[in-house]
Amino acid sequence: MSQSVGDDGLPLDQAVESILLRHQRDPACLVQILRELQDRLDYISPRTVQQLAAKLEIPITRVKSTLAFYSFLYDEPRGRYRILFSDNITDRMLGSMALYRHMLNRLKLEPGEVSADGLVSVALTSCTGMCDQGPALLVNNRAVTRLTPERIDEIIGLIRAQVPVSAWPAAYFKVEDNIRRADLLLNTEWVPGAALQTAIERGPHGVLAELKQSNLRGRGGAGFTTGIKWEAARKTPAEARWVVCNADEGEPGTFKDRVLLQSYAGSIFEGMIIAAYTIGAKRGFLYLRGEYTYLLPSLEATLADLRRRNLLGEDICGVEGFDFEIDVHVGAGAYVCGEETALIESLEGKPGRPRIRPPFPVSRGYRDQPTVVNNVETLCKVVEVMLRGGAWYKGQGTRQSTGTKILSVSGDVERPGLYEYPFGVRVAQVLEDAGAIEPRAVQISGASGTCLTRREFGRRIAFEDVPTAGSFMVFGKGRDLFEMAQNFAHFFAHESCGFCTPCRVGTSLVASILDKIGDGHGTEYEMNELAFLSQVIRSASQCGLGQASCNALTDTIQKFRGDYERRLRPIDFEPAFDLDAALGKARAITGRDDSGARLSTRVDIDQ
Repeated sequence: MSQSVGDDGLPLDQAVESILLRHQRDPACLVQILRELQDRLDYISPRTVQQLAAKLEIPITRVKSTLAFYSFLYDEPRGRYRILFSDNITDRMLGSMALYRHMLNRLKLEPGEVSADGLVSVALTSCTGMCDQGPALLVNNRAVTRLTPERIDEIIGLIRAQVPVSAWPAAYFKVEDNIRRADLLLNTEWVPGAALQTAIERGPHGVLAELKQSNLRGRGGAGFTTGIKWEAARKTPAEARWVVCNADEGEPGTFKDRVLLQSYAGSIFEGMIIAAYTIGAKRGFLYLRGEYTYLLPSLEATLADLRRRNLLGEDICGVEGFDFEIDVHVGAGAYVCGEETALIESLEGKPGRPRIRPPFPVSRGYRDQPTVVNNVETLCKVVEVMLRGGAWYKGQGTRQSTGTKILSVSGDVERPGLYEYPFGVRVAQVLEDAGAIEPRAVQISGASGTCLTRREFGRRIAFEDVPTAGSFMVFGKGRDLFEMAQNFAHFFAHESCGFCTPCRVGTSLVASILDKIGDGHGTEYEMNELAFLSQVIRSASQCGLGQASCNALTDTIQKFRGDYERRLRPIDFEPAFDLDAALGKARAITGRDDSGARLSTRVDIDQ
């Protein structure tokens, strides 16, 4: 596609200008500006980068660094059809890699290569949040689920015929909720404004009292008490306060927020409005992960409906001075933005790198002002507390973990999907309800979580036992847990924000060592190196995401060491570089394959 004219027919200068005007030339909107420009222009050219820097009056290096940071932003053509296969371990278990290779072979492409005619590129991406209906891929940021060889062939035909993605069969893009067990949240029909009206009747201090009495804790994984977080933001002197919904659901195996955003958006937004009323905020953001861009029209429609009902905008519910607005900010492919300070950096138009804490967002967050950041599920729970009361809510679940928890169950189960339980449910109960197929292990809370063996299935889902953000991946009999750890290692190496050396370098080294073991060249030396690296990364990484990046590795080495040992060679050390294999291309070119053209033994690179 030409960079001189956008797909709406506007010349480049006018396309840039129209988008900048809509965002009031605010550099904090840089990520959104880049994303919208790319939608029009196919990619962000050097000329566009220069224009943006000049018009926003910011250094060109800032535009370039932001552009380079996000996986879904491109500084060179990636084809009219950009295909990204989900590379999560559950997609691999469903055969995604065979489908990936099939498409590459049919299109005669290498991974990441753009076809000679500029039509298509095919590559891998991290988890797309479709684990309950995979294998899945993204085509121009739209998810295609339940892939089969036949569907891949049909997609190739559509690409070759240059059929617009908007005209592809609707069945390709069907995303099911797959709610298998509903409890307090998933069983309750949202009544617009009911919880907000109750909050207004109680007043800000009354809302805080109910939240603290309920002991509602954040559902994003960390479990910080919601009432205390809101109270801290309210008490901090400031000219402005902000409310942010963290809908950047990037943890592999997690898809609960996708369902809540798709079918319970009104409850999420009402939770944000209650937060704004309580802390005195005038503006808020819902940070939507780029993989869920398809949800943007329905979310905007829900916001429009809230405005019509006087539940959003000015003088909400007739309360003079109660003004609040919500904008949806769409991410651009960065797992680390699930960390709240990295998310705030992204909202400010920067690369999403975690900040050093303290100060915490409740005192200095978005634009250095008090900011409440809550997970999607947490905000829905706020609505529950307002409707039912803190005392009632405290009686659900366990003493330290009140209420219910939604689990995203995938992997070797007959019924993948969402399961909502009161906190305290045993892992074995979840496995039975989901129809687990001879479970060997369960990875709870995604790549950064905990791996449990059969002997641990009696443990409970709760902050005081096994905390989780919601991911629940099941591995049946015969599954190789080394492959899971290897997949997660590459995930973290790819998703590291690059800010601190222990994470940036350490995760890459871990992935390389696991590849070496996987290729049959590992020894006890590599196992010792993995133990050393995991300790360094855990203790020296700046943020919690880096610190947790080796959790699956250490758990599987401890609990499933045999999956590693059967790959090891019975020597002290073997170099990863195979000189004889490296000479293979030269032998093919010269047409020689005799003994003189081969090395009889592996050559030590130190010799």
